[in-house]
Amino acid sequence: MPTFFYWGDDEFSLNRAVQEVRDRTLEAGWESFNYDKISPDHPNALVQALNQAMTPPFGMGKRLVWLANTTLGQSCAENELNELQRTLPALPDATVLLLTSVQKPDGRLKSTKFLQKHAEIREFASISPWKTDLLIKQVQQAAKMLDVAVSPTAAELLADAVGNDTRQLYTELEKLKLYSEGSHQPIDEEAIARLVTTSTQNSLKLAVAIRSGNTGAALTLVRDLFNHNEPALKIVATLIGQFRMWLWVKLMVAERERDDRAIAKAAEIANPKRIYFLKKEVQHLSLDVFQTSLFILRDLEAGLKLGADATMLMQTKVIELCQLFRK
Repeated sequence: MPTFFYWGDDEFSLNRAVQEVRDRTLEAGWESFNYDKISPDHPNALVQALNQAMTPPFGMGKRLVWLANTTLGQSCAENELNELQRTLPALPDATVLLLTSVQKPDGRLKSTKFLQKHAEIREFASISPWKTDLLIKQVQQAAKMLDVAVSPTAAELLADAVGNDTRQLYTELEKLKLYSEGSHQPIDEEAIARLVTTSTQNSLKLAVAIRSGNTGAALTLVRDLFNHNEPALKIVATLIGQFRMWLWVKLMVAERERDDRAIAKAAEIANPKRIYFLKKEVQHLSLDVFQTSLFILRDLEAGLKLGADATMLMQTKVIELCQLFRK
């Protein structure tokens, strides 16, 4: 299948996958002749890409046509759909057509349904920072790809340290690979603690400090996050996700739901075994405080998007949240 559709907001992982397609498709000496990257700003970008894809490669290797940041998965004119339906089944084996987009393709569109039949679709969406099981799995997969042996405990610590930042994950693994060169032992937790820069998951520690009503610790974590240049909106997104998860667990428990799998599904938690611990975390807190916390966090998000001073607003709202959970 010579057509690929890659989508997602994990820019680093998506670009790595694009580079892999380039490496296996193009012959180095003939790349300038057989590689076309077409911007969505180009007039009739899709039609131009399809026309180029039908052009035989010159010299050695195959032809690669990359239509970057396409909106094909969100809207498709009738003439574009007709051209797509006419061209994709007829693409020569010597051509690879690659389409990329930040947004998830709309499954209701005819163009998306057609691509599902005639293209390989891969997702590169960032993992939510609170989905620790998936983050650990991502660490293990990246370590295997880079041929770095990492102990299970070290994988957990590395996932805690970098969160869903795949660029930092690969950077840290490359560093750990150099550190362990010549050693036959897997990377352990001591090496992670000594060598890996921790930033992203401090947002989750901030959520725990707020839930505990620990104003001092929460403000210290806010300062540390800003000192690590962590974007304020990214911090808020993590907090919203974490408090939303706690809210769902508390709500399901309040409704006397006893099936941990049902609670996990409602809270979008991959591993139902985590529910036991999450119940412990919320058991002494009321449903109201979690509901109110999300209103405060939404106010914080709105203020940041309207251009308020990030440091001052974050500190003010964190103090408000800590006071809420101390009542």
